Amino acid sequence: MTAPPRLAVLTDYPDEGWPSMDLCGEMLLAHLPRTGSDAVAPQRICPPFRRVAGRVPVVGRRGAAFNTDRLLNRFVLFPRHARRVASHFDLFHVVDHTYAQLVHALPAERTGVYCHDLDAFRCLLEPAADPRPRWFRALARRILAGMQKAAVVFHSTAAVRGQIERAGLLDPAKLVHASYGLAPEFTAPESGVRGQESGVRAGSGNLLTPDSWPLTPELAGRPWVAHVGSCIPRKRIDILLEVVAAVRVRLPDLRLVKVGGEWSADHRDRIARHGLADAIVHVQNLSRAELAAVYQRAGAVLVPSEAEGFGLPVVEALSCGAAVVASDIAPLREAGGPAAVYAPVGDVAAWTEVVAKALTDPTAAPPRADRLAWAARFSWATHAGTIAAAYHRLVKG
Repeated sequence: MTAPPRLAVLTDYPDEGWPSMDLCGEMLLAHLPRTGSDAVAPQRICPPFRRVAGRVPVVGRRGAAFNTDRLLNRFVLFPRHARRVASHFDLFHVVDHTYAQLVHALPAERTGVYCHDLDAFRCLLEPAADPRPRWFRALARRILAGMQKAAVVFHSTAAVRGQIERAGLLDPAKLVHASYGLAPEFTAPESGVRGQESGVRAGSGNLLTPDSWPLTPELAGRPWVAHVGSCIPRKRIDILLEVVAAVRVRLPDLRLVKVGGEWSADHRDRIARHGLADAIVHVQNLSRAELAAVYQRAGAVLVPSEAEGFGLPVVEALSCGAAVVASDIAPLREAGGPAAVYAPVGDVAAWTEVVAKALTDPTAAPPRADRLAWAARFSWATHAGTIAAAYHRLVKG
């Protein structure tokens, strides 16, 4: 019997703190087929993250020092490690397209990259909208060139494929659709009332940690909404805060549970201006079970992004039975389908109406059964099987 091809799965550094990318790597490794016609022998490849600049007292351990270490590890140390281990594998899969510079150190004809979105290349595709210094654009070109060299490029939505094709970045024949899945923790409780019996505590907005979770149910009986994800500009946290402030005019007890991200100066100003500090619970580093508890208990999960590659919190929330209000953009429409409610990007008035109705009218969102049925379409096993099959096609030529 022929041994299955050895597949190196090159993942993000966990030290960088991108939970969605860590999840993609973990789920792929867990679900890649080990038997059958598309079997592979996978192994995670990720060298230790070396901190160099962060150890220099004058530079410090955060901010510029950490970014310097990120560049050193991504563009020098990881490629060097990949080159050293390449001879031990038949095939190579780069989990995150922002690590596509690794393709330059690997046999490109046997390497694939998963392209989650085109945000990393915006400075090249839309330089006026995303002006960056010359060195940053050079690194972006290096990453893009690596992805373009790869033999196969995976994507999560037709929207991302369309963006790639319209920009003329890749030969369409290289593109393979492999949608995301759902971790087993993201399931709906058999019963329960949205927004009640929460495991989160409303209070001063102080950052909470998993050590203090679950907390006493001080949100019980109060409406609350949740947002899951980073605070980078395209997530439109400014709109999230404006909408929460506007809905609170009608529902003064409304609270926001913000999972992940770090407030920018603008976000802190908005929180202060609208008097939201006592209405926000900000939590970090939740386990998937804890995150599922947020989805299960939220009055609604809000996703106001102006750009996404997919929108994993949409399907996670739907799978937990939550009502979802998302921006009306193609990737989120693909993720949420008919099971979510949509509002125009950046339109605070429209968002306020939709969110207020979702919190006060049980019929405003699609029925819970429809939300669960839609979410059931997404599977990490299918995702991994599609990727394994694509690599077998490479092996067969």
